[in-house]
Amino acid sequence: MATKRKQKKKEGLGWIQWLRGWMYLIYEMLFQRISASHLHNPLPLPPGLNDLTCIVTGSTSGIGRETARQLAEAGAHVIMAVRNPKAAHQLILDWQNQWSLSGGGLALPLNIEVMELDLLSLDSVARFAQAWNARLGPLHVLINNAGIFSIGEPQKFSKDGYEEHMQVNHLAPALLSVLLLPSLIRGSPSRIINVNSVMHYVGFVDTEDMNVVSGKRKFTSLVGYSSSKLAQVMFSSVLHKRLPAESGICVLCASPGIVQTNVARDLPKIVQAAYHLVPYFMFNAQEGSRSALFAATDPQVPEYCELLKADEWPVCAYLSQDCRPTNPSEEAHNLETSFQVWEKTLEMVGLPSDAVERLIEGEEVPCRYGAHRG
Repeated sequence: MATKRKQKKKEGLGWIQWLRGWMYLIYEMLFQRISASHLHNPLPLPPGLNDLTCIVTGSTSGIGRETARQLAEAGAHVIMAVRNPKAAHQLILDWQNQWSLSGGGLALPLNIEVMELDLLSLDSVARFAQAWNARLGPLHVLINNAGIFSIGEPQKFSKDGYEEHMQVNHLAPALLSVLLLPSLIRGSPSRIINVNSVMHYVGFVDTEDMNVVSGKRKFTSLVGYSSSKLAQVMFSSVLHKRLPAESGICVLCASPGIVQTNVARDLPKIVQAAYHLVPYFMFNAQEGSRSALFAATDPQVPEYCELLKADEWPVCAYLSQDCRPTNPSEEAHNLETSFQVWEKTLEMVGLPSDAVERLIEGEEVPCRYGAHRG
């Protein structure tokens, strides 16, 4: 009982955990190029992806754009789930032209389509899932790539009332993953890939204060971002456990490394300048996409996920930027908090606590958002 009381009072990482997290981040920054030196760029993808249907969120820029393009060029059917469909359609035209000029035009045109998805609106997420499920077709890979890191910005809330980092980086992808389970079952063996971040190593989740408004912790964009990324790992770990082996769905997180993408658009000008001074240490978007592409296509990934499940490992599979399995943070192994994050997340996104079990059984599940409202 005393232990439980202590855990409930925990209001942040212990200083040793905090220090270890920052040391790990600095190490990653300095040595990620060396640790990933065995990888080709771009990452060669296995043959036979023509039968693969993949949804990639946030695919008009950065890592998501590279991921969508490379999957499409390898023959996969790619759905760009984006906030700005016009920009996505323009990208497809550009890619198709480049593909034709490079000689790929001798083959079939790229099989890409666009669907609107705004992660700052849980209604939009629910509507997207319903529209996709209504096709009654398979989904083989869901890549939850879209994310925000509004460095230096004041705290902002979505129209659903949730802190924006928490909603875009965790709550909306969690809702999307659960609501798309019927399609993922039809596509079995299938995968849910959550593009995570090494920043989760300095994250802490207080399930009684997911919006960071109680005053117990001072909000900064770093607190918002790292907390949301840790919540994503914790939720993924419980989802991994809740999905029975026979569902054929594996759940994993992949870290892209420290990447020079357009998170810089959210940076103050002076920080942008510093950000661009260290390009040698940072990955570009193509290098950053390798771990998600590996997670989505490597044939040994499902076997590895099942091995972790059979061993009752406390966390889901986590791939590092060098495409090797790694261990998430010490806090991510906190099972009590992980289950609290699971329950709180389902409550916040308007799903019943047994939603996953019911969807696997083929039942309809009400959601308080979008057209799923029951």
